[in-house]
Amino acid sequence: MALALQARVSPFSAARSAPAKSRRAIVVCNAAQQRSEEQQQRGASLLLSLAASAALVLGAGPASADVKLPPLDNDPNRCERGYVGNTIGQANAVSNKPLDLRFCKYAGDNLSGKTLSGALMVETDLRGANLQEAVLTKAYAVRADLSGADLTNAVVDRVAFDGANLEGAKLVNAVITGTTFQGANLKGANFEDALIGSEDAKRLCANPTLVGDSRLQVGCRN
Repeated sequence: MALALQARVSPFSAARSAPAKSRRAIVVCNAAQQRSEEQQQRGASLLLSLAASAALVLGAGPASADVKLPPLDNDPNRCERGYVGNTIGQANAVSNKPLDLRFCKYAGDNLSGKTLSGALMVETDLRGANLQEAVLTKAYAVRADLSGADLTNAVVDRVAFDGANLEGAKLVNAVITGTTFQGANLKGANFEDALIGSEDAKRLCANPTLVGDSRLQVGCRN
């Protein structure tokens, strides 16, 4: 036990002072511990992704707020990750570490082409941001501010936009599937040429803030 503890603090000094068999045990112990930590990180990210997906599939609107989110990432540079995005498991929004962009401020910033799959974007400030061709698969953007944001050609797949502000946002030619907009502000949003799933269109048309040309672009019948 003492050797294992010593190896965690200084594996090289412990390996030099321990007998050959003990050195091998220390190396094996360290490797097993590292694998366990990596598996725990992946497991947490996967559970979060599944929880968010379940909320979207069940049409959970503001009840999406009932999804239990992990504690806010204490990394002081966590918001900088938004300019890089995800690079691992992007299609299923699974990565080694959740992309925590909650409360970050990107007003007017250029995030075009970024993969923000599975990003936690609760109350994130994206006013007027350039999100052209961004991938937002399974992003959790409840109460986010995307007013005036440009999501032209973006992939808006299984996103929770409940309570979000999308006033004047451009979703031109965007792909919108499995996404919820309950309580969202859609006034003046541009959906021209967007590829919208039939159920998504129903949810959009049920939103009282979708009026005028926006309703025609979505294909609402009334």
